[in-house]
Amino acid sequence: MIWKSSADQLRERIFDIVGRKRHWSLPYFNGSTATNAQLNIHFRQEYAVYIRDFSVLLARIIGKNPSWRIRRHLATTIYEEETGGLSLGKPHQELFLQMMIGLGYSRAEFRDVELLSSSYAYREWLDAICDREEWIVGAAVLTIFVEGSANDREEVHMQKAPKPQVEIDEIVRKHPLVVYHGLLPEHMDLVRACEMIEPCNRSIVYDLIAQEAVEFGTQTLVLEKLEQGLQVWLQYRNGIARACGLRQA
Repeated sequence: MIWKSSADQLRERIFDIVGRKRHWSLPYFNGSTATNAQLNIHFRQEYAVYIRDFSVLLARIIGKNPSWRIRRHLATTIYEEETGGLSLGKPHQELFLQMMIGLGYSRAEFRDVELLSSSYAYREWLDAICDREEWIVGAAVLTIFVEGSANDREEVHMQKAPKPQVEIDEIVRKHPLVVYHGLLPEHMDLVRACEMIEPCNRSIVYDLIAQEAVEFGTQTLVLEKLEQGLQVWLQYRNGIARACGLRQA
């Protein structure tokens, strides 16, 4: 007999995968020794691979006519990404570029980014997921994996309400770019917007996917693609590390 997971069991299995979304180079980029040139490589690749086009990827999933609950969440996310209408009133793409300008980079540096081979492979994989797979797979990959972090399990279990402004301000003050690289807090509205929206969203997306993926085959497919995504992402991060001259100790 084939046993399908309950919603809670599936959620925990997804947590196990996303909990491994760690790369050996991330402490370096979040530390004090990363150079301005290395951060430039890192941020340009991130921007071109998924930050710039995140709403476009989400829209492809909506175009596959998912359930109304998924459709509503994706549409709300696109609205926030493109307008900032639920947070600070500016598109997230623009808030990202404002953060880059605060670091001393120009807008022109982010217009025609040449992707590293591993970055191209990751973006191709994301495109394929959105274009060729069932909507539940695309929704899981984008809302859970791409937007998620290794801390998702803790954040989903602990965060029950929006963060107060004083807590968000403290997060900004302690951000590595502020502490180590002199970025002025006034350029950190992207972090503020994400902290206003994302903590509650993390719980919502896990619940939505776990409740929608009810069949054994669907659950298996979602888990397989999330695991595959983790491996492609790790190679993507390897490529950025190599381009920055970093080697794993």
